[in-house]
Amino acid sequence: MLLIVVDQWRADFIPALGAGFLRTPNLDRLCREGVTFRNHVTNTVPCGPARASLLTGLYLMNHRAVQNTVPLDARHSNLGKQLRLIGYDPALIGYTTTTPDPRTSGPRDPRFTTLGDLMDGFRSVGAFEPNMDGYFGWLAHQGYALPPRREDIWLPEGEDAVPGVTDRPCRIPAELSDSTFFTERALTYLKGRNGKPWFLHLGYYRPHPPFIAPAPYHAMYKPADMPAPIRRERWEDEAEQHPLLQFYLRGISQGSFFHGAGGAATALHEDAIRQMRATYAGLITEIDDCLGRVFAWLDENGQWDDTMIVFTSDHGEQLGDHWLLGKIGYQDQSFRIPLVVKDAGRNDRAGAIEAGFTESVDVMPTILEALGGNVPRTCDGRSILPLLEGPAPQDWRDHLFYEYDFRDVHYSKPESALGLPLDDCALCVVQDARFKYVHFTALPPLFFDLARDPNCFDNLAEDPAHAALVKQYAQKALSHRMRHAERTLTHFRATPQGLEERGVALPPGLARAAE
Repeated sequence: MLLIVVDQWRADFIPALGAGFLRTPNLDRLCREGVTFRNHVTNTVPCGPARASLLTGLYLMNHRAVQNTVPLDARHSNLGKQLRLIGYDPALIGYTTTTPDPRTSGPRDPRFTTLGDLMDGFRSVGAFEPNMDGYFGWLAHQGYALPPRREDIWLPEGEDAVPGVTDRPCRIPAELSDSTFFTERALTYLKGRNGKPWFLHLGYYRPHPPFIAPAPYHAMYKPADMPAPIRRERWEDEAEQHPLLQFYLRGISQGSFFHGAGGAATALHEDAIRQMRATYAGLITEIDDCLGRVFAWLDENGQWDDTMIVFTSDHGEQLGDHWLLGKIGYQDQSFRIPLVVKDAGRNDRAGAIEAGFTESVDVMPTILEALGGNVPRTCDGRSILPLLEGPAPQDWRDHLFYEYDFRDVHYSKPESALGLPLDDCALCVVQDARFKYVHFTALPPLFFDLARDPNCFDNLAEDPAHAALVKQYAQKALSHRMRHAERTLTHFRATPQGLEERGVALPPGLARAAE
């Protein structure tokens, strides 16, 4: 079992879903031999919460690791722990951005001084966290002279280079990039298995920022060939849609996406955005070339047909759409992500594009069912194995559900700026093929007609003509949350009668009470 988790790769940058400008022969092969899911979303953003949902099968409302640096409750199971119950030693390359439960440790634990660490249950065979030490140590071991500020390897090449959007390569060569590092760790692990069964979570850092690629990937795509950003003519026009969107439009800087850069994200001209997208595409092709090395090893060792492969991302990236950078808010670009699944053995729907609604919480139950494990009752997702064999079952979900918590934590302070209490900084989205409804705990809702307005420019929540639909979708959101409320023990029934039915002898006092 190979679970490939890339970072910040949005769904419309897949050739099988329309991105014909991309060169990704290895991902193309996976799409030809497996099933590609057109309507797949992460259930939350950013990285830590998204990976918590992916690996626990729980919605944000249930796992409550609501932002990067917020701990994941130790009582929750996860894919790694469940795989151990059926005899797998789940290996992990990359990271999960998981902050441990502080009740199981203490304030001097180094894991509480970083953005996140590895999720319990997995065995690291190529760690990136904490602080990317694994990668920088590997660079030093390869004989590369690290600069005093290690992150400067991702500055543009050349002493005269100006930080920011650039057509220059980064200072690190491709053979020493972080994508190469993860690939080397993967091949080392696979070769060490010596033919024994294995489970590998293979993570890649890209195409996550900083948006700068090593040669030759930096010049592989022409900015003019990139799709134009989806946005209104002026960012101020976008800001009128909602207070949260206005906050991000005023607050996002380029420095989080280009080392050493300054200025507001809204200051990026369309030419700069096209260049950024060309670099983003180059980082994607670099990953594809790296996956080609892994796939080639599986071919050469007769394991390709016996290996189930799941390819997905933790979340998407705005890339200048709606004048935004990053993964935030309620826009599709942040939440729609790739999902491609090739089963081991037969693939009756090889090459199919599945339009059924799928979510990141479906990945854990899918893998467990495929490997013969038990899916915990707590899982909010469901196995998508039926969709690998035929059309979606009659009882398949009829909408997508995703959430975002924007409280003050690590990156920005919308809570303070919007004057909201900590626990009021949340939204959830119910979206189907026709409408998209965004419910906020303490801010005005949003409602979009996707047939007429696929880019979600026109908020109809206050339009009297749509009042009945807004009410219907608000009720749908509430019903969805109620249906998926925490239910770990809710299927048990502990009564005297129930105990007797299971052949359990009752104590004399309890037996008399039962009579």
